[in-house]
Amino acid sequence: MTTFPLLTHPHAKDVLAYSHGKPITVAHFLADVRQLAAALPAGRHILNACGDRYRFAVGMAAALLADKISLLPPTLTPEMVRQIKSFAPDVFCLTDQPQSIDLPQCAWADAVTDRAPTQAGAQTDTSDIPEIPASRTAAIVFTSGSTGAPIAHRKSWGGLVSSVRAEAARLGLLDGRRHSIVATVPPQHMYGFESTMLIALQSGAAMSAARPFYPADICSALAAAARPCMLVTTPVHLKVLLASGLDIPLPDLVLSATAPMPPQLALAAEARLQAPLLEIYGSTETGQIASRRTTKTAEWTLFPEVTLSAAQGRVWASGGHIEQTIPMADELELVTAERFLLHGRTADLINIAGKRSSLDYLNHQLNAVPGVIDGAFFMPDDDDSDKVTRLMAFAVAPGMKVSILLAALRERIDAIFIPRPLVLLDVLPRNSTGKLPRGTLLALAHEHQRKGAPHAR
Repeated sequence: MTTFPLLTHPHAKDVLAYSHGKPITVAHFLADVRQLAAALPAGRHILNACGDRYRFAVGMAAALLADKISLLPPTLTPEMVRQIKSFAPDVFCLTDQPQSIDLPQCAWADAVTDRAPTQAGAQTDTSDIPEIPASRTAAIVFTSGSTGAPIAHRKSWGGLVSSVRAEAARLGLLDGRRHSIVATVPPQHMYGFESTMLIALQSGAAMSAARPFYPADICSALAAAARPCMLVTTPVHLKVLLASGLDIPLPDLVLSATAPMPPQLALAAEARLQAPLLEIYGSTETGQIASRRTTKTAEWTLFPEVTLSAAQGRVWASGGHIEQTIPMADELELVTAERFLLHGRTADLINIAGKRSSLDYLNHQLNAVPGVIDGAFFMPDDDDSDKVTRLMAFAVAPGMKVSILLAALRERIDAIFIPRPLVLLDVLPRNSTGKLPRGTLLALAHEHQRKGAPHAR
């Protein structure tokens, strides 16, 4: 039976995480994992809602030891929780803070003894690191349930390990230096799950337990991090950080995902942070499969053994850690066997009066207008509403009038794609990974339709 170790740190005294400025060793981690595994309820499925990244990692590892499956839904809305409960009636929720989730709960504070790092796992050595069967289902991740029941995708321990080890090699985290990881994204999201938590376990790195959101918090976390340091973030978080005017402590590497990085933002980030910026490409279905350095090339390079093929009018991913051939939801142009171009999501392609464009392109042009802090186009489906049927856009542009912004857009995009209406907001309701789910945009569209003044703030 093929197995993979829970973590690859060579020594029990190696630092696995930092919490509130204090190092947490491998020995401490394993002691916490074993204690929590013994205290978990009987249910086979665990919804890990821990906001602290270290505690989330302990919960995931404890579930593996107890042969339980971690469920990772895209949100924790009441409707999503109801759908998860329908999918797995025995599910319980692991929490490290009060939650209003309608599930049986297992509180971190009741299950794990709070003790000093020096007191935890003093007898642990590297021979005590658990080996997990490669075939064991470690997690089930879900696509959005906005149009019905969320679609579940099982992730085996072997597939996850292969994925993050390939990522670690691509990012240079296996060169003998021990990186620390500061991240603005939550570990419950597929990107955060792989690139902030699992990659730390499988590369000898140390994760920051915190999830800084505001620029000042990100700067504080970077200042406290050991070097070399990798900042794991999104284009939205990075844009706000660079615009903050703060003195940003310099990381050694920046990693981004969840949306394509605008080239001008990548150039600005590398110049300001004096570090290479790499992007990860993937999906809930496939996990991560490719990377690129955006300032050097528009092409993405696949991870080793992952392949793309065109058939039936779509592009399919297979090989490597991908356990079954999966159709991609994006428009991909295959350049070579190892490289491809991304032209946006298939669902984002729009056709108005015979002219084609993509929401990704239109968003890029909107956000490139000087004075626009954030913005997004939205095209409702014909059956979304009897009244809201035209291309519209939302923008955060303090001090700018709608007429001025529309004039700037006319310089950049075809008149047929000018949004009607263009709505100015104080902030866009992005989720914790910087995304704007379609359901959120649809709700905004309906809200401003009801107000009857869609062009005004």
